[in-house]
Amino acid sequence: MKLFLREHVLFIVLQLIQCITITILFWLDGYRGVGVIFYAFILSLVLLTVFLIYRYVSRKKFYQRLQHPIATMDESLETTERSPLGEALDQLLLVQYRLYQEELQQAEDRQDEHLLFIDRWVHQMKTPLSVIELTAQTLDEPESSSIREETERMRNGLHTVLYMARLRTITEDFQIKPVLLSKLIHEVNQENKRFYIRHEVYPQLKEQKSGITVETDEKWLFFLLTQLVHNAVKYSTGKVKHLFLSIYERDEEAILEVKDFGIGIPAVDKKRVFNKFYTGENGRKYRESTGMGLYLVKEVAEKLEHRIELESEQGEGTTIRIIFSTTQNLTSM
Repeated sequence: MKLFLREHVLFIVLQLIQCITITILFWLDGYRGVGVIFYAFILSLVLLTVFLIYRYVSRKKFYQRLQHPIATMDESLETTERSPLGEALDQLLLVQYRLYQEELQQAEDRQDEHLLFIDRWVHQMKTPLSVIELTAQTLDEPESSSIREETERMRNGLHTVLYMARLRTITEDFQIKPVLLSKLIHEVNQENKRFYIRHEVYPQLKEQKSGITVETDEKWLFFLLTQLVHNAVKYSTGKVKHLFLSIYERDEEAILEVKDFGIGIPAVDKKRVFNKFYTGENGRKYRESTGMGLYLVKEVAEKLEHRIELESEQGEGTTIRIIFSTTQNLTSM
C-alpha cells in the first residue's frame, strides 16, 4: 500500500489542483452556483477514489512483489499478473535470472579449473619433494635432518592447500562409512612419527573401551585429526613431552579428544581461533601459523555434521574434542 501511495501521490495532488483550478475559473467567469460547484468537486473526488481503488486492487500482486524481497532465485520465475506492466516485470526478471545462471556457471567452471590445477600441482610437487628426501638420506647429519624437516613442512603445507581447495566441493567427495577411531589414531601417529620425534612430543592413547566406531569420512577425519595433532605438538614443543589422544563416550555420543599441555590460548582469542586467517597472540609468537588450521577443522567438521568443543587455559594447555552425534556413533564393540 505504501508503494502504491508513493507512486500515485503526484497524480492525486494534480487531480486536486485541477478540480480547484476549474472551480476558480468558473467563479471568476461569474458563475455563482455554489451547490453545483461543490457537487462537481465531490463527484471528481469520488471518481478519483474509485479509480485508485480499482488501480490498487488490479495491481495488488504487482506491488506486493515489488515490496517483498525474493527469497530464492526460483521465485523470480513466478508470474506476476496478466497486464503489460506485470508481463514486462516477469520478462525482466527472467532475463536477469538467465544472466545470473550464465555468470554463475562461468564462475563455477573457473573454480573447477582452479581446483584441478591445484590438485595436479600438489601431486606434481610431491615428486621433487620425495627426490629431495631420498637425496637427504645420503647426507651427513645435521644437514640430512634439516632438509627432511623442511621437506616435511612443505609437504604438510601442500596438503593444507589441497584440502582448502577441495573444501568447496567437499560434499561431492564424501565416502561415509564405519571408521574405527583407535585404528585411525594409529594411522595418524604412524604418518607423523618423525614429526613427533623431531619436536620431542609424543602422543599417548587413552581409550575408554575398545572398538568405538563412528560413521564418517575417513580421509577427511584423518585430515582433521592431523591438523589438531600438529597444533598440539607445535604449541607444546619445549614445554612438555607428551599429549593425550582420547576416545570415549559421553551422553551416548562418541568423542575423539586431543589434549595438550602447552602454552594454551589467551582468553581474548578463544572466540576467534576458528576464524579464517586469524592467528591471535600465539600466531605472532609462532611465525609459521597461517590461521587456517582450526578454520579448516571447523569447516570440515560442520560439513561432516560433527561438533567441535574447545577448552583452553593460557599456560596450561588446550583440549579440542570432535563429537560424533548419536546417529553417527555406530557401536562400541
